[in-house]
Amino acid sequence: MVSDKIPPLISAQLNYLFAHSPFSIKVEQMWSGCKNATLLDHFTFVIPFCLEYIRWDVIYNALYPLAPPDVIFGPEDEHFRPYVSGGDSKNALTDWNSRDPSHLLALILELRDLYRDYQMKRVGEVNDERLKFEISTMLSREGIEMCMTSGLDKPEEVKFAVPLLGMDLNKMVVGSTWRHQQKIYLQVIYPVGRKYSTTPSAPRLKLVSSPELKSWFSVEDSRLPSWVDGMCMAEYLPNLEEMLENQIKDAVALIEVRRKFITALAPLFGRPIEADPVFCRKVSFLCASGTFTFLVHFSLPLQFPKQQPALVLQSSQHFNYQNVPIKSNLVNEYPWSPRWETSEMAERNFDFLAEECLNFKRYCSEIMLQQR
Repeated sequence: MVSDKIPPLISAQLNYLFAHSPFSIKVEQMWSGCKNATLLDHFTFVIPFCLEYIRWDVIYNALYPLAPPDVIFGPEDEHFRPYVSGGDSKNALTDWNSRDPSHLLALILELRDLYRDYQMKRVGEVNDERLKFEISTMLSREGIEMCMTSGLDKPEEVKFAVPLLGMDLNKMVVGSTWRHQQKIYLQVIYPVGRKYSTTPSAPRLKLVSSPELKSWFSVEDSRLPSWVDGMCMAEYLPNLEEMLENQIKDAVALIEVRRKFITALAPLFGRPIEADPVFCRKVSFLCASGTFTFLVHFSLPLQFPKQQPALVLQSSQHFNYQNVPIKSNLVNEYPWSPRWETSEMAERNFDFLAEECLNFKRYCSEIMLQQR
């Protein structure tokens, strides 16, 4: 975070945090809290936790940047007091060194770990036999998080974020440049009850993934296995993970299928002027029909070749009144069969575009006439 309004020592700590945090932390708001109102020293951090976000205010004093910051937690966490007990015990604040840019990140990570323990303790105190049993079967899973949720208009619930799969998803895609570890979680929500039932109802379940993962695998397209009456999470998770593992392997294989299609386009359309070399989702070519030159943008869906590419034509000679190149509407209805060989797919696309570009040229000319 580069800003001449943030004191250098504070700025260095913020920059280190954003560059080295194992998960994405954002600053939602920053403002000044000191006499010199031009200096920014108050920051609202948005921190991921249990597939939701918690907001903490980190309060520095710009006039005394060597002093450690204060941290103000959300109003719903008024009972979270991480450093109350053991006044002599060391923690990230007692060991604060403002000249070491890593100390803010160490503080946030330490507080987040303590917050996870605080929420786990709250959940463990719930008087619900079913929940106690479910927790005992899932606690061995590394990285599991849980929290209590409640509100004026809704009953108490316990929410779990259960990490799935032991495979390193970052290494599944050759050439990926993800900085953070990609994850898939199962969100599990149980209502808090008072009586144990021999046939408890199914919890609310939802798959959640890292946003970057959607470049090649969409959990929204995964259908969750059925929940059988009387089942517990320990029984449910193995079937879910087996299903996901097979789907991920298929998604990785489809990257190579898309790559072969893009490669087959090159002998017909020429060398791409732009292409997605990692996930093979997009590619653009510069084409010509007589004196008319235009770009063709291919967008390949995750379900390719079951679903055909979407095409957009863009003129390199015609511009609208805002001086923006004229583009066609999305074209996704044209001859296509997933059973064709890759070379035939490319040839059929080329033949279709050889005719479609003439319609697009007329479309561009009509718009130019209307603008006169």
